[in-house]
Amino acid sequence: MSEKTKNEELDFTNLGFKYRRMPYRFRAYNKDGKWSEGSLETNERILIHEGATVLHYGQAAFEGLRAFLRADGTVGIFRPYENATRFRRSCERLLIPPVSTEMFIDALYQVTKANVDYLPPYGTGASFYLRPYIYGDGENLGVSAAPEYVFSVFVAPIASYYGSDASDGKLAAGKYLISTDYDRAAPHGTGADKIGGNYAASLLPGHLAKSSGYVDVIYLDSATHTKIEELGGANFYGITADNEFVTPASESILPSITKKSVMELAKDAGMKVTEREVFADQLGDFTETGAMGTGAVIAPIGQIDYAGRTFTYGDGIHAGEKTEYLYNTLRKIQFGELQDEKGWILDVKVN
Repeated sequence: MSEKTKNEELDFTNLGFKYRRMPYRFRAYNKDGKWSEGSLETNERILIHEGATVLHYGQAAFEGLRAFLRADGTVGIFRPYENATRFRRSCERLLIPPVSTEMFIDALYQVTKANVDYLPPYGTGASFYLRPYIYGDGENLGVSAAPEYVFSVFVAPIASYYGSDASDGKLAAGKYLISTDYDRAAPHGTGADKIGGNYAASLLPGHLAKSSGYVDVIYLDSATHTKIEELGGANFYGITADNEFVTPASESILPSITKKSVMELAKDAGMKVTEREVFADQLGDFTETGAMGTGAVIAPIGQIDYAGRTFTYGDGIHAGEKTEYLYNTLRKIQFGELQDEKGWILDVKVN
């Protein structure tokens, strides 16, 4: 990057997690069953046909991943091939013609490079959030797959989705609510796919929880309402006193790339790593709990309220020791402070 760059216009201490218009985004169009080559565009607005299936039947999928300016001055995207695989699965579930892995990766590369002057500097803790999405467009009325599709990627500089620092600068833990009135996804439904409808269903319960002072909602399985599944925008984990890292197993849970990464780091740290059923009334078995995802990174949970019971972890305010370790290790790999021995980072040549 040049010595004086556009990112000087941004306040990196107050980025939050919100949209900011960047100069360029990538778009490709599918008509007559074929994808165009795709290119960078400058207009953040899109023109949608009034009969588009995305408007009436929710035929749309998306992804989220991050790009970082690293300690040595290089730019890297975290595990994009995993996102490409999950994106393809989501498309197939909704009868959307998948884009190739090559196009997906190239789009991320082009958008990161084209907007690099706004990439948060190393040392701020902030990064680029890349948002690939795809939707059905064109003339349509009946419940059927669309005749046309649009694939696009835009980017925004962000911090953490949930926030991470307490007033004393340590990793902060939040208060969460288990929903007994609302479900996120049904068995054999679309819970394991990253599609808009799953998140639309979480808006009302999330709003109600936040209005009552909670960070977010933790959802139970819709079949029995006894087992933890995931949050509105992240996966759940718990750590036991005997060093077991536990995360729920369910066909309705989105397979998080961050979760996959954290599980590997926990195993490397000597923890026993288990995916299994996690019953809500057994939350007292854990000494630490948290949420993990691209937006959340790792967000410690200090308190969970469930059906009149309160489960508290540590002092309820700060992350536990193991959570702090996992968070710091993941971030150091992403920012290039630890060697990427696992091959998780895709280098982006920006000069």
